[in-house]
This record gives sequence, structure tokens and C-alpha cells, in this order.
Amino acid sequence: MRIEVDASLPADRDAAILVGRAWIGQPVPGPAVVAVRGDRVVDISAHAPTVSQLLEREDAARIACEAPAQPIGALADILANSDEESRDPARPFLLAPCDLQVIKAAGVTFAVSLIERLIEERARGNAAQAESVRKRIVEIIGGDLRAIEPGSEKAAKLKAMLIEQGMWSQYLEVGIGPDCEVFTKAPVMSSVGTGADIGLHPGSRWNNPEPEVVLAVNSRGKAVAASLGNDVNLRDFEGRSALLLGKAKDNNASCAIGPFLRLFDARYGIDDVRGAEITVKVEGPDQFRLNGRSSMRLISRDPLDIAAQTIGPTHQYPDGFMLFLGTMFAPTDDRGEKGAGFTHMIGDVVTVATPRLGALVNRVGLSDKVSPWTFGIASLMGSLARRGLIA
Repeated sequence: MRIEVDASLPADRDAAILVGRAWIGQPVPGPAVVAVRGDRVVDISAHAPTVSQLLEREDAARIACEAPAQPIGALADILANSDEESRDPARPFLLAPCDLQVIKAAGVTFAVSLIERLIEERARGNAAQAESVRKRIVEIIGGDLRAIEPGSEKAAKLKAMLIEQGMWSQYLEVGIGPDCEVFTKAPVMSSVGTGADIGLHPGSRWNNPEPEVVLAVNSRGKAVAASLGNDVNLRDFEGRSALLLGKAKDNNASCAIGPFLRLFDARYGIDDVRGAEITVKVEGPDQFRLNGRSSMRLISRDPLDIAAQTIGPTHQYPDGFMLFLGTMFAPTDDRGEKGAGFTHMIGDVVTVATPRLGALVNRVGLSDKVSPWTFGIASLMGSLARRGLIA
């Protein structure tokens, strides 16, 4: 797994304001809030001890670009040392670029992924039945739901027709109904960054990556930055029952975000998120190669509408939240048995990329074999106190 500067950073890197987190081994081990300045990475923790605090500040861009900071190393060296398999823990390496934010995710936000969720449900999580179920569903409702505006009169009429045909589903409810699906993807502080191993539950036999744009939203409900994410997905678990969503989505190292947060400014903002073309590449130890894409232009709900349905009078996030926006990527390429579709192999290298956010690279492992999650909120507070960053 090679993590290089040119591939990891935005194509317009000189115009991008990039912030994140890095593990610092000296003098007190712990995570630092960092910014990219040219070919170097600097520690800006003295101005904002956590990323969540940085994103609350109106002058976050100034801090990232201009405030006095402690150099911690060359960007190329830190990226290279982020590969979990070969990293030197005494030297800096990247972490997920968020800390105290709650990690939320929106589901069934694309018509293509809606069809695949219906297939998982009807196939009861059995990959071998997916193809025959897919043909049946497309015959009944068609393969293109992009013209349906969620919550519209047209959507309501389609719902009534599907109920009559015995085809209504909980996935159709959130896919074309007025309320979007937003769930808690992972606990605070549990996400991993670029170069880290990502985890599959050892009981899963049908799974895939989910390449997504991740919005950073502050406590006031304002989207202030974006990053890339891999919402590692277990199709068999969720297909057996939607009540297994927690087990399908929240496992050790099953949430990857990175490599950095790109702050919104005059050169990059929510319209760029709306127009993002995301690619995903899977390179397997069996020489299997898969290339896919997800176009934010085809999303059924506007990103800001999803954010607005997440935070408001009924639910506050005093430290902000990270919001996975969903994906249209649902691979059907056979890997092995004909008709069984795609599933991961241990050792797969997954690259999620888009030109203006860079690339997030991770290697696939098992959740009970990859590095356990041990550094939580209490550890963070202790580390910041020992470094004199909080009282």
C-alpha cells in the first residue's frame, strides 16, 4: 500500500486549506490538530486543542494558514508512515481528521443504492440469490428512480402502487419518503484515518466498501468542511434484518475518514460537494481489480437537507458531527462464484478518491484482528492536559 503526496492531496492542493489530526510521539504521545502548509505539516493545537473546537471558530482558515505553529515533519514522510503495516509509532502518522464530533451517516440517498438495499432485503442477505431478486425488482419498479423527488406527490403515488403490489419496503420509505435515514455510524473517536487497516466482522460473507463524501458540520448546523469516507458495509447482516444495522455498520475499524478535512472557502464549498465525482478502486491479493464510481450529482437529497434533518430543535450536537452522505456504489461484479457478486478478501487495498479532496487509502482486515480501539475521550483529555492544552 503506497500513500503518496500527489495522490493523497487535492489536485488544486496549493488552493486548498487542509486540516486534520496526526499522532505525535514526542515529547508527550497523543493526537495533535494539524494543518498542511506547503510540503510540511504543522501542529496548531495551541490555538484549537481539538478539531471540533477549530471548526467552531470563524477564523479557522486563518489559524490553519497563518497562526504560529510547531512543525512536526514533512508531509511525504508523515503520509508514508501512516501505513499501519509498516509505520514507526514513534514518528508522526495521520489519524482520522475528526475527534469529538459524533459520526453520523445517511442511508439510501441514491436510487441505485436503494435498488441494492431492496435486493439485500428480499434475498435475506444471501448473495447467491441477489441476481434473480434484482431482475424481479427491476421488472416491477423499473431500474431508474432518479426522477422521483423524495417526499413529493409523485413519490406518494409510487408508494401507493408498490403497497398494492406487495413491494413496499422500509428502504423505499427512507429512499423516496419525506424523512431521510440518518444513523450513528460509529462512536466518537473510533474512526480510523488513511493508511489504517479497516475491519470486517469475521462473521460476514457478503460485504463491500462504500465511497462517500463526509461533511463536517459544527454545533450551529453549518457545514464547514468536507473529507472522504469509507462506510464499510456488511450486506449479509443488514440484508437478514434492518435491525442488525448496528452490527452491519459499527465494528472495530469499520469507519474510515481522511486524509484531511478541506475547509470551505471562496475556492471550495458545498457546490463542489454537490458536483463531486468519487471513484473507488479495490486491489486484491488475488489480483482481482475493481473500479467503481459514485456521482454526487445523482444524489436524491441535497447534502444540506440531510444535514438539516440531522441537527435542529429535536437534536443538538454541541461538538458538531461528521456526516456520511451516502453512495450510489453497490458492486455486482462476480468475484469467484458466478452470480454471487462482489465481496471483500482480507488484504484488499481500497482507495476512495475525488480530485478536490484527494484520496483515502486503507487495507481490509478483520475487526477482531486489526488494531483494537483503545484511545477514547478520556485518553484524549488526559493527553491534552499533560501537554498543557487544557486545564
